[in-house]
Amino acid sequence: MSKKVSRRSFIKRFLGTVLTAIGLSAGGYAYAGKIEPNLLKINKYRIPHPDFPAGFKSLKIVQFSDTHLGFQYTLQQLQELIVEINNQKPDILFFTGDLLDEPNKYGEFERTISILKELEAPLGKYAVYGNHDHGGYGTDIYKNIMEESGFIVMLNESIKISNDEDAIYLLGIDDAMLGRPDIREAISNVPDNAYKILLSHAPDLADSASNFNIQLQLSGHSHGGQIQIPFLGALVKPPYGEKYYEGFYTIGEPFPLTLYVNRGLGTTRLPFRFLSPPELTVFTLTRE
Repeated sequence: MSKKVSRRSFIKRFLGTVLTAIGLSAGGYAYAGKIEPNLLKINKYRIPHPDFPAGFKSLKIVQFSDTHLGFQYTLQQLQELIVEINNQKPDILFFTGDLLDEPNKYGEFERTISILKELEAPLGKYAVYGNHDHGGYGTDIYKNIMEESGFIVMLNESIKISNDEDAIYLLGIDDAMLGRPDIREAISNVPDNAYKILLSHAPDLADSASNFNIQLQLSGHSHGGQIQIPFLGALVKPPYGEKYYEGFYTIGEPFPLTLYVNRGLGTTRLPFRFLSPPELTVFTLTRE
C-alpha cells in the first residue's frame, strides 16, 4: 500500500525543508519548537444533518488525536488535556489514533492508563489504530493501554449507540499504512438508512467511504501539515493524509460524506509546529 513520491512532490518537500530551515531560525525556531506545540486550540462545530435521528435531539462529541507520547508530547500535557476534555462534558469520546510515537520504546504505561481513565463520557469512549500504534510492535501495547483505560478499540467493526427512541452507528476501521482497513466489513451489519460515523486514522480513505452512504468521517494522521509555510502550504503530509489534511471536506454525490481532519496534539518526525497549532475538537450533531 506504499505510495511513490512524485518529482513535483519531492521538489516541494525539498524547497519546503530549505525554507523551513531559514524561517525557523532565531525567533521562528523558538516559536515553532517551544511555543506553538504547547498551545491548544479548542474548535467547536455544529453539524446538522437530515438523517440524524430526532430522538437524540443533539449529541456532543469530543475528538482528540495524534498525541505521539514519548516524542515531544508529555504526560503533563496529557493530564491538562483530560481536564479540558472533561470540562466540555462530552456525550461520547473518540480518539483517532497514534497514542505513542514508538510503543516499544515507551515506558510510562501505567501512568498513561491512570490519566486516560479519568476521561468521562456517558455513551462511551472509542478508539481506532493509527500507523504509529502498529509500529514498533505496538499493536498489542496500544490495545492493552486503551482497553485498560476504558476505551473500546474498534477494528473493522460497527457499534450501535442508542437512546430510548433512536440509534446511530459507529464504524471503526484499521489504519491504512500498517493495518488492513475494511470499510465493507465494518458496515456489513449496519442498516443503509442509519446515521453513521466512521473513525479512520487516515483521512484520504474518505474517497472510498463516500461510496457507502456514510454521513460523517473523523480522522487525524496529517497534523494539519504540522508546518505550514505561506504560499507553499503544508509541508508534512504523510501517505493517506496528502489529499485531505486539515478541517472540513465534503465528498461524493448525491449523498455527500462530511470529513473532518483533526490536526492532532503532538508532533512527529520534526519537533515543530508552525501555523498548525494542536487541536481539540467538539462537535454537536443535530437533525437539520
